[in-house]
Amino acid sequence: MNKLRELGIEPYPAPLYPVNTTAAQILDGYKPEEGNFQDVCIAGRIMSRRIMGAASFMELQDESGRIQVYVKRDEICPGEDKTMYNTVFKKLLDIGDIIGIKGFAFITQTGQLSVHAKELTVLSKSLKVLPIVKTDADGTVHDGFSDPELRYRQRYVDLIVNPQVKDVFIKRAKIVQTMRDYFNAAGCLEVETPILQAIPGGATARPFITHHNALDIPLYMRIANELYLKRLIVGGFSGVYEFAKDFRNEGMDKTHNPEFTCMEIYVAYKDYLWMMEFVEKMLEKIAVAVNGTTKVMIAGNEVEFKAPYRRIAILDAIKEYAGVDVAGMDVDQLRETCKKLNVEFTPSMGVGKLIDAIFGEYCEKNFVQPTFVIDYPVEMSPLTKRHRSNPALTERFELFVCGKELANAYSELNDPVDQLERFEEQAKLKAGGDDEAMFIDYDFVRALEYGMPPTSGLGMGIDRLTMFMTGQTTIQDVLFFPQMRPEKMVRKEEEASE
Repeated sequence: MNKLRELGIEPYPAPLYPVNTTAAQILDGYKPEEGNFQDVCIAGRIMSRRIMGAASFMELQDESGRIQVYVKRDEICPGEDKTMYNTVFKKLLDIGDIIGIKGFAFITQTGQLSVHAKELTVLSKSLKVLPIVKTDADGTVHDGFSDPELRYRQRYVDLIVNPQVKDVFIKRAKIVQTMRDYFNAAGCLEVETPILQAIPGGATARPFITHHNALDIPLYMRIANELYLKRLIVGGFSGVYEFAKDFRNEGMDKTHNPEFTCMEIYVAYKDYLWMMEFVEKMLEKIAVAVNGTTKVMIAGNEVEFKAPYRRIAILDAIKEYAGVDVAGMDVDQLRETCKKLNVEFTPSMGVGKLIDAIFGEYCEKNFVQPTFVIDYPVEMSPLTKRHRSNPALTERFELFVCGKELANAYSELNDPVDQLERFEEQAKLKAGGDDEAMFIDYDFVRALEYGMPPTSGLGMGIDRLTMFMTGQTTIQDVLFFPQMRPEKMVRKEEEASE
């Protein structure tokens, strides 16, 4: 860097550079018989070089891919001063540097489409050594940048040297856009609701707590946006949806990140049966848009997203896979059942969480193909409308794929008296030590008292959906910057293990 400046070359010049094409556009569109791409201006990162005396080759990578560049000394240095080639290009530029090239496209004697450089400009000097990933003729990768700890912590390097990583995030954007188009076509409106909330509602989860200095009150990072979206249904919108950043102060593993993206949608005058068909059609569209087929390989399993999906009541699932009938059991009976089934539980767990623990241990893993688990007990669903034929159950479904929950949906509870009673039951659980139980949201109850039409709602995790549609096995691979332990903590653990 310093030597470049000594030569009068600024290694970080003004940002405007007149790029007029990309590597992919040249590779896809060059036709020698037409003589196109004869005034090329391209910019990118040097990924390899072959110095060959007065003429050399290098590989340039931009956002679209890589292309070979032919650099001839007398072309980029037409006068007597050959510094740009002999000193700058051959000695002061490194793999990882970002440069600009002006020239024209041509086919080399070996038949490779390349850019013949007429002018070379230094645009940004790299001060760190870029990992050089090599693939041999057999397709074997050498010196790969593959350590997950480094890849997730230094995603910028991961994106540079592992181009397949970028494809996952391009597909993620396509997933979200397909969903938006689908919802908009159904007449729904995209909205935004608060992230900082006085009461963290809409889910059973431990929240992050912060403090509002001016008001001198605690505030919570939202764990869900459900209750605000339903307020909008009360206000007269017939369908609303939001792609929301939610936050849950819980552990991290291959399928959980404390900060995640969830899509929630609420449609008036619909029920959970309608929502199941709505979701099936949506997932079909997403699979085809992203992969060109409704069949997707996930963790070695071929998963078929074409409708219809299997439907099974949660109590029937427990009966089938755990061999017990838990319908109507009270807390004590469920605790005894958990002991017999070797299912772990804590004293603070009520009926809902005990049933969920049995279901999680014995049933979830069996649902590889998309499966709607339906009709949950009231104790498990404090925001859900009671089942029209059995008041001990609710009109709720969860969608499972490859043993993991992908979506949660209800016929929404719109009875304000029933809703308050269920909030009060949650408050008792919280008082008993369940820090994931819901707060009582009196303003939401007041909103229901003004009247909310019959409504169906759905929540779906975008991170997990992206994992499924792109065949990734960890949530970290579909987040640009997943939550990581501080580097100092990692180093201390490594030192302790040594």
